[in-house]
Amino acid sequence: MFKKSTNAPSCLHPTPKTSPKPKSYGLLLWLWRWMMAPLLVLVISFHLLIVAMLGVWSVYPVGNSMFMVAHRLLGGEVTQVWVDYDDIAKTAKQAAVVSEDAKFTTHNGFDVDGIERAIKVNEASGRVGVGGSTISQQLAKNLFLTSHRSYIRKGEEAIITVMMEQMWDKQRILEVYLNVAEFGEGIYGIEAAAQHYYGKSAKNLSREQSALLISMLPNPKYYQKNLNNRRLQNKKRIIMKRMPSAVLP
Repeated sequence: MFKKSTNAPSCLHPTPKTSPKPKSYGLLLWLWRWMMAPLLVLVISFHLLIVAMLGVWSVYPVGNSMFMVAHRLLGGEVTQVWVDYDDIAKTAKQAAVVSEDAKFTTHNGFDVDGIERAIKVNEASGRVGVGGSTISQQLAKNLFLTSHRSYIRKGEEAIITVMMEQMWDKQRILEVYLNVAEFGEGIYGIEAAAQHYYGKSAKNLSREQSALLISMLPNPKYYQKNLNNRRLQNKKRIIMKRMPSAVLP
């Protein structure tokens, strides 16, 4: 009789072989560890910082913005004096709302109808001439971002706008907006603008003066040197006609 050898390899149960991990897996792991993870941490940290600053600025005066920082870095001087909501002329608030964001008190940070109108106007003209941004969006950009146009910046602007609308009421948003808006070379805020152009406080601005200052907002550095510009004067008259219809927070 023959004995079955115990050393013979079994054909029925071959030893499993470990397949090597694909090279793409190692590349993805490297990208995550050295690029994606640090970038994610940076993005999260940036937004946590914004939340913290919005929390502080919800009760304390805002004396700085990204636009002011950029101006200083370029060697310019900044003039800005904070004034509370009640120390800003009602006419200035009315002018800001009717000119920049007629639905300010009713939307949640975004004017969908305004965005759609802006898209149609820009498509018809073949260039981006109308932005459709609300006061909240403009303030988010002024405080934390730059004027550089890109999809990334618009996305960040939208995120910050949502956070701001959740943390601040409409009165605070309008108050801060009027205190950090640019009204000329190094002139930030309605108080500094009132003092520079009219030698008076923002609380004492007349209807016409408020309308003219707000009319400058799209291009303040140009209009600072061209106060008699026909387009600026036409916009001032339109704002003055619409001011009584403004709904303030």
